[in-house]
Amino acid sequence: MRRQHGWIALAMLAMCVAGCRGSQEPGEAPASAAEEQSSAQLEGPAAAVHEFLEAVRAGDDDKVVRMLTTTAREKSAEMNLVTAFPASDTAEFTVGQVQYLAADGARVACTWSDLDENSRRKNDEVLWILRREPSGWRIAGMAMTVFEGEPPLLLNFEDPEEVLRKRRLVREEAIRRARQGRSRAQKMASPENSVRR
Repeated sequence: MRRQHGWIALAMLAMCVAGCRGSQEPGEAPASAAEEQSSAQLEGPAAAVHEFLEAVRAGDDDKVVRMLTTTAREKSAEMNLVTAFPASDTAEFTVGQVQYLAADGARVACTWSDLDENSRRKNDEVLWILRREPSGWRIAGMAMTVFEGEPPLLLNFEDPEEVLRKRRLVREEAIRRARQGRSRAQKMASPENSVRR
Protein backbone atom coordinates (compact mmCIF):
# COMPACT_ATOMS: atom_id res chain seq x y z
CA MET A 1 0.00 0.00 0.00
CA ARG A 2 1.34 3.43 -0.92
CA ARG A 3 1.51 5.61 2.17
CA GLN A 4 0.71 9.29 1.68
CA HIS A 5 1.33 11.06 4.97
CA GLY A 6 -1.54 13.38 5.54
CA TRP A 7 -3.01 14.13 2.13
CA ILE A 8 -5.68 15.78 4.22
CA ALA A 9 -3.08 17.35 6.45
CA LEU A 10 -1.55 18.78 3.31
CA ALA A 11 -2.69 22.28 4.16
CA MET A 12 -2.89 21.92 7.87
CA LEU A 13 0.45 20.23 8.52
CA ALA A 14 2.50 19.43 5.45
CA MET A 15 1.82 22.71 3.67
CA CYS A 16 3.19 24.75 6.52
CA VAL A 17 6.52 25.19 4.75
CA ALA A 18 8.71 28.26 4.42
CA GLY A 19 6.65 31.08 2.97
CA CYS A 20 3.33 29.89 4.34
CA ARG A 21 0.93 32.40 5.78
CA GLY A 22 0.13 32.36 9.48
CA SER A 23 0.65 34.63 12.42
CA GLN A 24 3.24 33.81 15.00
CA GLU A 25 2.82 34.76 18.60
CA PRO A 26 5.98 34.23 20.64
CA GLY A 27 5.32 33.21 24.19
CA GLU A 28 1.56 33.10 23.81
CA ALA A 29 0.15 30.90 26.53
CA PRO A 30 -2.23 28.09 25.66
CA ALA A 31 -5.88 28.55 26.49
CA SER A 32 -6.97 27.53 29.96
CA ALA A 33 -9.20 24.49 30.44
CA ALA A 34 -12.17 26.80 31.01
CA GLU A 35 -11.60 28.49 27.65
CA GLU A 36 -11.20 25.29 25.66
CA GLN A 37 -14.03 24.07 23.49
CA SER A 38 -15.46 20.62 23.63
CA SER A 39 -17.61 18.86 21.08
CA ALA A 40 -20.32 18.64 23.77
CA GLN A 41 -20.61 22.45 23.67
CA LEU A 42 -20.94 22.41 19.88
CA GLU A 43 -23.52 20.90 17.58
CA GLY A 44 -23.94 19.85 13.96
CA PRO A 45 -21.08 20.68 11.60
CA ALA A 46 -19.10 22.52 14.31
CA ALA A 47 -19.12 19.43 16.54
CA ALA A 48 -18.00 17.28 13.60
CA VAL A 49 -15.06 19.60 12.86
CA HIS A 50 -14.11 19.59 16.55
CA GLU A 51 -14.20 15.79 16.65
CA PHE A 52 -12.14 15.57 13.44
CA LEU A 53 -9.50 18.06 14.61
CA GLU A 54 -9.22 16.45 18.04
CA ALA A 55 -8.56 13.12 16.28
CA VAL A 56 -5.90 14.80 14.09
CA ARG A 57 -4.28 16.41 17.16
CA ALA A 58 -4.29 13.12 19.06
CA GLY A 59 -3.06 11.06 16.09
CA ASP A 60 -6.21 8.91 15.98
CA ASP A 61 -6.02 8.06 12.27
CA ASP A 62 -8.95 5.61 12.38
CA LYS A 63 -11.26 8.30 13.73
CA VAL A 64 -9.91 10.86 11.24
CA VAL A 65 -10.83 8.53 8.38
CA ARG A 66 -14.28 7.82 9.88
CA MET A 67 -14.95 11.57 9.93
CA LEU A 68 -14.44 11.86 6.15
CA THR A 69 -17.33 11.59 3.71
CA THR A 70 -18.06 8.15 2.33
CA THR A 71 -16.87 9.28 -1.12
CA ALA A 72 -13.55 10.58 0.29
CA ARG A 73 -12.95 7.26 2.08
CA GLU A 74 -13.87 5.20 -0.98
CA LYS A 75 -11.74 7.25 -3.40
CA SER A 76 -8.75 7.06 -1.07
CA ALA A 77 -9.18 3.30 -0.73
CA GLU A 78 -9.35 2.95 -4.55
CA MET A 79 -5.94 4.67 -4.76
CA ASN A 80 -4.52 2.67 -1.82
CA LEU A 81 -3.89 5.86 0.11
CA VAL A 82 -3.44 5.66 3.86
CA THR A 83 -4.07 8.75 5.93
CA ALA A 84 -1.56 9.19 8.74
CA PHE A 85 -1.04 12.24 10.92
CA PRO A 86 1.74 12.98 13.34
CA ALA A 87 0.15 13.58 16.75
CA SER A 88 0.93 16.90 18.42
CA ASP A 89 0.48 17.62 22.12
CA THR A 90 1.29 21.28 21.41
CA ALA A 91 -1.45 21.74 18.79
CA GLU A 92 -4.56 23.71 19.67
CA PHE A 93 -7.61 24.64 17.66
CA THR A 94 -10.72 26.73 17.91
CA VAL A 95 -13.85 26.04 15.92
CA GLY A 96 -15.47 29.21 14.65
CA GLN A 97 -18.46 30.30 12.62
CA VAL A 98 -20.67 27.84 10.72
CA GLN A 99 -22.21 28.76 7.37
CA TYR A 100 -24.92 26.43 6.10
CA LEU A 101 -24.84 26.04 2.32
CA ALA A 102 -28.00 23.93 2.04
CA ALA A 103 -29.75 21.30 4.10
CA ASP A 104 -26.82 18.94 3.56
CA GLY A 105 -23.82 21.28 3.27
CA ALA A 106 -21.85 23.59 5.53
CA ARG A 107 -18.58 25.48 5.91
CA VAL A 108 -16.91 25.75 9.30
CA ALA A 109 -14.12 28.19 10.06
CA CYS A 110 -11.38 27.24 12.49
CA THR A 111 -7.97 28.28 13.71
CA TRP A 112 -5.29 25.59 13.98
CA SER A 113 -2.31 26.54 16.10
CA ASP A 114 0.94 24.70 16.75
CA LEU A 115 4.59 25.39 17.46
CA ASP A 116 6.97 25.84 14.55
CA GLU A 117 10.58 24.61 14.40
CA ASN A 118 11.63 27.62 16.53
CA SER A 119 9.00 26.88 19.23
CA ARG A 120 6.94 29.89 18.17
CA ARG A 121 3.20 29.50 17.95
CA LYS A 122 1.89 29.57 14.37
CA ASN A 123 -1.81 30.12 13.69
CA ASP A 124 -3.52 29.08 10.46
CA GLU A 125 -7.08 29.87 9.45
CA VAL A 126 -8.82 26.93 7.80
CA LEU A 127 -12.29 26.64 6.29
CA TRP A 128 -13.67 23.08 6.44
CA ILE A 129 -16.29 21.92 3.94
CA LEU A 130 -18.79 19.38 5.27
CA ARG A 131 -21.63 17.29 3.96
CA ARG A 132 -24.44 15.74 5.98
CA GLU A 133 -24.59 11.98 5.47
CA PRO A 134 -26.79 9.36 7.14
CA SER A 135 -24.00 8.86 9.73
CA GLY A 136 -23.83 12.60 10.47
CA TRP A 137 -21.76 15.58 9.31
CA ARG A 138 -18.56 14.51 7.53
CA ILE A 139 -15.50 16.33 6.19
CA ALA A 140 -15.47 16.69 2.38
CA GLY A 141 -12.66 19.22 1.96
CA MET A 142 -10.94 22.35 3.16
CA ALA A 143 -9.68 25.73 2.02
CA MET A 144 -6.63 27.53 3.37
CA THR A 145 -4.33 30.33 2.31
CA VAL A 146 -0.95 28.74 1.76
CA PHE A 147 1.03 31.70 0.39
CA GLU A 148 0.29 35.20 1.61
CA GLY A 149 -1.34 37.34 -1.05
CA GLU A 150 -2.62 34.31 -2.95
CA PRO A 151 -6.21 33.05 -2.94
CA PRO A 152 -7.03 30.16 -0.61
CA LEU A 153 -6.24 26.69 -1.88
CA LEU A 154 -9.32 24.46 -2.05
CA LEU A 155 -8.79 20.76 -1.40
CA ASN A 156 -11.61 18.39 -2.30
CA PHE A 157 -10.93 15.22 -0.32
CA GLU A 158 -13.39 13.41 -2.57
CA ASP A 159 -10.87 13.83 -5.41
CA PRO A 160 -7.56 12.59 -3.95
CA GLU A 161 -5.81 12.69 -7.35
CA GLU A 162 -6.45 16.44 -7.50
CA VAL A 163 -5.29 16.83 -3.88
CA LEU A 164 -2.02 15.03 -4.68
CA ARG A 165 -1.55 17.21 -7.79
CA LYS A 166 -2.07 20.37 -5.73
CA ARG A 167 0.31 19.04 -3.07
CA ARG A 168 3.01 18.64 -5.71
CA LEU A 169 2.38 22.14 -7.08
CA VAL A 170 2.54 23.69 -3.60
CA ARG A 171 5.83 21.93 -2.84
CA GLU A 172 7.27 23.13 -6.16
CA GLU A 173 6.14 26.70 -5.47
CA ALA A 174 7.56 26.60 -1.93
CA ILE A 175 10.93 25.44 -3.31
CA ARG A 176 10.84 28.15 -6.00
CA ARG A 177 10.08 30.83 -3.42
CA ALA A 178 12.80 29.57 -1.08
CA ARG A 179 15.36 29.65 -3.91
CA GLN A 180 14.20 33.11 -4.91
CA GLY A 181 14.61 34.30 -1.31
CA ARG A 182 18.14 32.85 -1.07
CA SER A 183 19.06 34.46 -4.38
CA ARG A 184 17.90 37.88 -3.15
CA ALA A 185 19.79 37.44 0.13
CA GLN A 186 22.99 36.51 -1.75
CA LYS A 187 22.65 39.56 -4.03
CA MET A 188 22.21 41.83 -1.00
CA ALA A 189 25.28 40.33 0.66
CA SER A 190 27.50 40.66 -2.41
CA PRO A 191 30.35 43.23 -2.27
CA GLU A 192 28.95 45.40 -5.09
CA ASN A 193 25.82 45.98 -2.99
CA SER A 194 27.75 47.05 0.11
CA VAL A 195 27.73 50.69 1.12
CA ARG A 196 30.94 52.50 0.23
CA ARG A 197 32.31 55.02 2.65
